Amino acid sequence: MTPDLNIVLVHGAWADGSSWEEVIPYLQKEGYNVTAPQFPLTSYDDNIARLREVLDLQTGPTLIVGHSYGGQIMTGLGTDASNVTGLVYVAAFGLDEGETLGMLLSRGPPTAALAHMQIDNRGFAWLPQDDFVNHFAADVDPVKANVMYAVQQPISGSAFDDKMGTPSWKTYPSWYLVTTNDEAIPPEAQRIMAQRMGANVSSIESSHVPMVSHPEEVAQLIMNAAKMASK
Repeated sequence: MTPDLNIVLVHGAWADGSSWEEVIPYLQKEGYNVTAPQFPLTSYDDNIARLREVLDLQTGPTLIVGHSYGGQIMTGLGTDASNVTGLVYVAAFGLDEGETLGMLLSRGPPTAALAHMQIDNRGFAWLPQDDFVNHFAADVDPVKANVMYAVQQPISGSAFDDKMGTPSWKTYPSWYLVTTNDEAIPPEAQRIMAQRMGANVSSIESSHVPMVSHPEEVAQLIMNAAKMASK
C-alpha cells in the first residue's frame, strides 16, 4: 500500500537537489511521493518562495526534510505551511526568532569546511576544493566528493545576514539528525538547536553530508519520522 504522505527534500548551500539522489530510491521503494527541487540560493525570499511553490503542488500531508541551509529555508516558512505535518533537520540550521546564520557561526572559530569561503564579485560564496573534499564531505569517496565540489552551487553572501522570523519548528513536530564528525556546523551547535526546538534527536558518525555518505541510514530516519508524522 502506498503511504499517504509526500516528502519534500530541501538541499543546502554548495549543493543542489541531486545531493539527495542516494536517499530518494529508498523512499520511493516504500511508495512515498518524493520531490527534491532546485533552490536558487540567490536570496532568502527567493528560496522560501520556491519551497512554497513546491508545497502548493503537493496533494495531502507533507513532510519536509532540510539539509544544512535547507533547514534555514524550511524554518523560514513560519506558521503558514499548508499541509505540512513535520520537519526533519539533517545537520541543518534551525534558528530561533531574531537570529542570523552569521550570529550562530561567529560564536566560535570558523569551522574547517567554511574557513576559506571565497566571495566572488557578485557577492556569492564558494568553497575551495581542499575544504570541500577534505572537510565538507570528508567521509565521501574522494572521486564523488570532487564531483560534488565541481558542481557546487554558490550561495548569496546575504544569507548570513538574513534574520529569522517566527520559526516553523514552533508549530510543527521536528526530528534532528546530528552529524558527530561535522566540520561545517559544529555538532554541539546542532545539539543545542535540536534541544531547544524539542526535536526527536538521533546522531550518526558522519561528515556534513550524511545523505551522501550514509544514505540508507538517513532514509530510514526520514521514514521513521514520516510514520510518526502520519499518526
